[in-house]
Amino acid sequence: MPTTPTAVPTHPPRPTQRRQGLATIAIVATMLAACGGGGDDGSPAPSPAPSPSPAPAKVYRFEETLTVDSRPRTFTLNLPPSYYETASVPLVIAMHGGGGSGTQFESTSLLTPKADAAGFAVVYPDGTAPGPLGLRTWNGGGCCGYAVQAGIDDVAFMRGLIVDLTARYKIDPKRIYATGHSNGGIMSYRLACDLADRIAAIAPNAAAAMATPCAPSRPVPVRHMHSRLDTQVRPEGGFGTGIAGVSFPSLAASMATWVSADACPASSQTTVVAGRYTREQWTGCAAGATVEYYLTDDGGHAWPGGLPGRDGSDTPSTAIDANDLLLEFFARHRLP
Repeated sequence: MPTTPTAVPTHPPRPTQRRQGLATIAIVATMLAACGGGGDDGSPAPSPAPSPSPAPAKVYRFEETLTVDSRPRTFTLNLPPSYYETASVPLVIAMHGGGGSGTQFESTSLLTPKADAAGFAVVYPDGTAPGPLGLRTWNGGGCCGYAVQAGIDDVAFMRGLIVDLTARYKIDPKRIYATGHSNGGIMSYRLACDLADRIAAIAPNAAAAMATPCAPSRPVPVRHMHSRLDTQVRPEGGFGTGIAGVSFPSLAASMATWVSADACPASSQTTVVAGRYTREQWTGCAAGATVEYYLTDDGGHAWPGGLPGRDGSDTPSTAIDANDLLLEFFARHRLP
């Protein structure tokens, strides 16, 4: 079972209003006492009323550790500005690509400011690596790297993370979502298969559905984002130019997996915005789910609307903004 992590603020809390005037009252009272400021009959002056205790600081960011299967797992949690005035908030689990980290993905995806504005909390977990200098990866079922080779149970980590966060924070358990880039997107697909009782919807980017078998306990809405120019996880499938060393299912095969899992009609609606993107959508699926993808004409293996993941990485698409698309999609879906 996961142990209870300790919250450690890593950034100063957002500014809160300061109480004014109390210091002035205290100074005047002190001056009166020093001057023998008693009553007319020489009796001692009454003591000034004690100052009220300051309100506790509102902390919005935490770096924490959760132990799962005797392994410490780290993550960063960001709460929206509305958190302390709201009964509950939705949560996005945002997973980095292979070789990245939660901190890196937060920085390059630019998701946090958009989530803050929309009232979503975001947790950025870290994958596992063989050592301090190793590449962090996720076991998405067939990919990638150390996490697959070592048989890391990332589904157990995510289940434990959800249980922990919903117990300690005002997270709405019916509005928890998963997104991620590349290997993180592959992990999103696995969570939809194995944690459909916890994950309300997913929005992977530059990824493929690789978890087999996939038998979700309920239909899970899917919004996939990809670029025609992605050479690492090619939309047509097969081996890419990256270091994963695996053959990926095609975008069509990934969509077919979820059209079947969500009991969608075979027919779809296709929208083409010339020079920008193609969108294909399956509606009328079981329990109100939808399955869809955006395939951009620009970009590459990168987070649309964000920054390159590292020096030398592909330039992100500007035809769509992944953060806008996923937050709008998630806002429309919740667990029954």
